[in-house]
Amino acid sequence: MLERLFKLKEHKTNVQTEAIGGMTTFLAMSYIIFVNPIILSSTGMDKGSVFVATCIAAALGTFIMAFLANYPIAVAPGMGLNAFFAFTIVATMGFTWQQALGGVFVSGIIFLILTATGLRTWIIEGIPKSLRSSIAAGIGLFLAFIGLQTSGLVVDNPATLVQLGSLANASTLFCVLGFLIIAVLDALKVKGAILIGILAVSVLSILTGNTEFTGVVSMPPSIAPTFFQIDFSKVLEAGFLQIILTLVLVELFDATGVLIGVAKRAHILDDTSPQNKKRFARALFADSTSILAGSMLGTSSVTAYVESASGVQAGGRTGLTSATVGLLFLAALFFSPLLTAVPAYATAPALIYLACIMLRELTEVEWDDLTNAIPAALMAFTMAFTYSIANGFAFAFISYVVLKVFTGKFKDVHPATYIIAILFLVKFILSNMGH
Repeated sequence: MLERLFKLKEHKTNVQTEAIGGMTTFLAMSYIIFVNPIILSSTGMDKGSVFVATCIAAALGTFIMAFLANYPIAVAPGMGLNAFFAFTIVATMGFTWQQALGGVFVSGIIFLILTATGLRTWIIEGIPKSLRSSIAAGIGLFLAFIGLQTSGLVVDNPATLVQLGSLANASTLFCVLGFLIIAVLDALKVKGAILIGILAVSVLSILTGNTEFTGVVSMPPSIAPTFFQIDFSKVLEAGFLQIILTLVLVELFDATGVLIGVAKRAHILDDTSPQNKKRFARALFADSTSILAGSMLGTSSVTAYVESASGVQAGGRTGLTSATVGLLFLAALFFSPLLTAVPAYATAPALIYLACIMLRELTEVEWDDLTNAIPAALMAFTMAFTYSIANGFAFAFISYVVLKVFTGKFKDVHPATYIIAILFLVKFILSNMGH
């Protein structure tokens, strides 16, 4: 049956290799089980319910990827997207988490339409490489700032806005230790380095009396507090435009970039036969539908995970790899007591470490051309310094168009880039008319 479903012989693989690939991918990305509930619960969402939503959304989306596209790629709530949801849409802009879920759902519908009509590919091809490269770096800096604040390594200062926190606090010391554990293990190519770092700090926190231990295994918490709690009342408001636009853009570049990158590494895209093109189209459709499912369950946008590359590296070539990941996410539902034993300062090192990895994308920026370099730099640091991924996009796209037009390089600008820049400019004008 597995041979018929996943065509293992055709892809020169077997059940054992695919299972190992799936377990490797799960170990690499399972940190999201602990990180996502901690980030989203800051909005008032029930932590246990978000834990269940995270596991089910990841399992469901990954199963769709496995059985529809036969791709060795796993999906789960995206890092960066969850931070934008919690700290920008809710904490900064003042919308409720239910309204934020409404934004995620609508962005999922738009994403699905863009995928079905082929506009998704048109937009991706139209966005300059320098801007695409700086998106990941900007989100990384945003995540680093959140991690540094969560751990107490960076605290507020009325004179300078920020300063170094006390290194005598347990939370800061645990964060530094966790970061070093993750960095060393990952440098040594140890599988699941991020998860090991989170669990190591959590165990030490329990042993030193800083965290309470409530057990390991239990029945999953109720998903009712977040299930279908979607509020569409603010979706048509002008201020919500940038939220939906930003969600769509991040989902667009994040998911598509991962799908292409991992598929190339698995040599799935080497063969440009109609069958392989059909598989890739189905993979695009799979990650689009996952966003809708995630918002209904009660979590931020679901996206393809770059950690899937670790499973491919271990030999995964078909949907059986991702089906294994999906099963492991379902099994994780029964380990909810561990969630209460994982403090925020145990997940903060993961955010800071991911930021370090994401910054390497800046090497792809064309630094010799200032009309490309300046918007890319603005994209990266305004995301962190204005505490908003949306502002990063706005500054980057508007400045890119202005620089290209006024230096006589307007023909370099793709229509999609003009459209995005105009939408963000209109948003700025509308939001400041009353001030």
